[in-house]
Order: sequence, then C-alpha cells, then structure tokens
Amino acid sequence: MEALLKLEKVEKYYGNKSNLTKAIDNISFSVNKGEFVAIMGASGSGKTTLLNCISTIDKVTSGHIYIADEDITKLKGNNLNRFRREELGFIFQDFNLLDTLTGYENIALALSISNVPYKLIDKKINEIASRLNIKHILKKHPYQMSGGEKQRIASARAIITNPKLILADEPTGALDSKSSKMLLESFNYLNKEFLSTILMVTHDAFSASYASRVIFIKDGKIFNEIIKAQKSRKEFFDEIIDVVTILGGDLNDAL
Repeated sequence: MEALLKLEKVEKYYGNKSNLTKAIDNISFSVNKGEFVAIMGASGSGKTTLLNCISTIDKVTSGHIYIADEDITKLKGNNLNRFRREELGFIFQDFNLLDTLTGYENIALALSISNVPYKLIDKKINEIASRLNIKHILKKHPYQMSGGEKQRIASARAIITNPKLILADEPTGALDSKSSKMLLESFNYLNKEFLSTILMVTHDAFSASYASRVIFIKDGKIFNEIIKAQKSRKEFFDEIIDVVTILGGDLNDAL
C-alpha cells in the first residue's frame, strides 16, 4: 500500500524554558492512500495538537510530516496557502459554514476561489449532492438546516476540490445519534466509493468504529493501535472499548 501521510519523530512543545509542556512526544506513523483512520485519546492527550500539526494550523517543534511525499513542515507563505487550499479538506465540529450563503454557495466557495468555471462548479456540486443525498437542502441557508444537514454540506465542501487528505476534528461532536450515524455512513461512502483518505480525531468509540484503524494517544505518545480487518463494526466497537478501559478513560466519554 502507498503511504499518503507519514509522520517521522514529531514533537511539539508549548511554553518556555521555565514552563515547558510536551504535547506530542516523538510520534511516528503513516496512513495509506484510501485508508480511514481514527485517532482517539482523552482530553489533553495531544490528539487535537497532532491534527493541528498535520493540518498545518500549528507547526511542529521537531520531526517531519509528509503528505504525498511533500514535507509540509517546510512549507511557508503562498506555497503553504496553496497546499491547504488544494490538497487538504477540513470538516470541523462546529461546521464552519458561512451563514449568509446557501448550502450550494458554501460548497462552491472553494472552487470559486480557485477560479473554476461556473458550469464545472455546477456539475461537480450536483454530482456530490446526489451522492450525499443533500440536493434538497442546497438552496437553504445554514440556519434552516439541522446539524446533520450542515455537517453533510460541510463534508461536500471538504471533498469538492478532490483533496489528497480529509481531516475531520470531532465531526459528530455537535450531532444527535441519528445525524451522527448518517454522517459516519457518508464518510464510509466517501472512503469506499471515492477512495478518500480520511483522518478523524474523536473521543467517541461509536464514531471510531466506522474507521478501518484506530490509533490511541496517551500523554502525547502512541499508546496502542488496532485494525478492523474482517471484524464486524460491533466487534470492532467492543475492541475499542476494551482499549479505552485500559487507557483509564471515562467510558461515558467514549460511548
């Protein structure tokens, strides 16, 4: 399998010499092209810091992160902006939709910025809207949508530019159980049908059970890793819960 994302001995410190905190402690792992990987850990474990470094929102203190063999820790200025715009797709817990734009316009925004012709934008949006079952809400504004509908619009926006890597930060955190399930099934669809590579940070074992692999972070280090392989989602969920229990996490946070 071809590795799309590679982390090599990544460390991240916060603070100064008198009060130094190591948020990420010598982490190395890779994500293959077309994989759906979840990262789990308790609050303060370093999982969000790790995602921020991969997404180029934050800079590593040492080590290297490669996406499609490009060392993103060395990107600056316009090259960094171009990379974020063209190679990464972002899905956030709070949706990050623009309230003054319709669903259609929110999805179109990324393509408009790249000067994609209107006819091609329209074709791409209608195709993805059909696949994610959101055609009926394209003309609505975010305030007229449910949480699940907003997140599916955000998912369409994240993949419309055909990014190499989709990064999801607690994507089900603001959703009810029904909307969460619909969104996660959409992720599975994107992963299987579009061969989208997805890296999702979550504290939720139910969400993580949709992934093909789960990496557990504790105190800034990789604590464990489990692979779904041929297991059913229920069997994989049970295995995730077992690891969460060993981690000493609060099961109420994991369920």
